[in-house]
Amino acid sequence: MKKQYITIKEYCKVRKVEESFIIRLEQSGLIEIILIEEERCIHESQLHNLEKFSEWHYELEIGTPGIEAIHHLLMKVERLQEEVQHLKERLNKD
Repeated sequence: MKKQYITIKEYCKVRKVEESFIIRLEQSGLIEIILIEEERCIHESQLHNLEKFSEWHYELEIGTPGIEAIHHLLMKVERLQEEVQHLKERLNKD
């Protein structure tokens, strides 16, 4: 059976990320941490975003508020792109 959750400690050890950074991401609502047998864990579906946020923070030196703003803007751009695609499809049907 495939593992669906990774402990925050394990992730931090492998990726050399501070646990406090991940806690701040959760407090900002950017990721969700759950407790499994007294261990903080993150679902594997969130690893892509966690990797992205970690990269922005450690390589680009962007703080949590900046990460929140960038993530919000990227999500908005994605929604607008989907809307444009939908409108193009509607125009092509006519």
